[in-house]
Amino acid sequence: MEDQSIVSAVLLGLIEGLTEFIPVSSTAHVLLAGHFLGFNSPGNTFAVLIQLGAILAILTVYFHKLLAIATALPSDPRSRHFVLAVLVAFLPAAIIGAIAHDFIKAVLFETPMLICVMLIVGGVILLVVDKMTFKPRYTDVMDYPLSLALKIGFFQCLAMIPGTSRSGATIVGSLLMGTDKRSAAEFSFFLAMPTMLGAFVLDLYKNRNALSFDDGMLIGVGFIAAFISALFVVRGLLDFVSRRGYAPFAWWRIAIGIAGLIGLLVRG
Repeated sequence: MEDQSIVSAVLLGLIEGLTEFIPVSSTAHVLLAGHFLGFNSPGNTFAVLIQLGAILAILTVYFHKLLAIATALPSDPRSRHFVLAVLVAFLPAAIIGAIAHDFIKAVLFETPMLICVMLIVGGVILLVVDKMTFKPRYTDVMDYPLSLALKIGFFQCLAMIPGTSRSGATIVGSLLMGTDKRSAAEFSFFLAMPTMLGAFVLDLYKNRNALSFDDGMLIGVGFIAAFISALFVVRGLLDFVSRRGYAPFAWWRIAIGIAGLIGLLVRG
């Protein structure tokens, strides 16, 4: 295992953690950065498996809230409703992801031009939605109706096209259906846990025979880097979104998408 590969794994892990929970598409950033760094992973497993570090960051930040919900499940209908809403929202991605996994990894993940275009398109959509005036009907994730959760789950499936952004798709879908910006981002956090864990397990199972010891070491390095950087994002994102909205992320998406297209045209 070369030192250059370790440095690349650290860098890609930091990028994953910094971008996973903001609507800019962490997968797009990791895949594009890996492309230009010349970083290769069997079946592109690295980009998926290091997401577990970001999941651990959520568990760390929301540990007390998650523990309170878990202990209240037997006696509190509101807690049971919230857990069910998250599971309902996760269901579409679980089904479609399992069916389309091979196509997503073999075709969509291997098309950097598509990723750049989706970054730009998603940025434009995010700018438009951020400027729209909504009258929120739902401001607490604990009270999201199951029907709303299911619709958000279908929006999340759009992120199977790399460059779309899982958090971006769920946040935009949530806002269009009557949530406020803060609770939309928070629900995206909670929905990330079963979604990313499911993707981790499925991808690890599919590629279990292709991964070597060195691959596992690089994934471990990326995992740690993703965990550390994601901690900072999760702790500060909700307050940032409440103050500034999503326009800064939209412009970032557009800039990275354009830069990626230029890089691909120049370097291939």
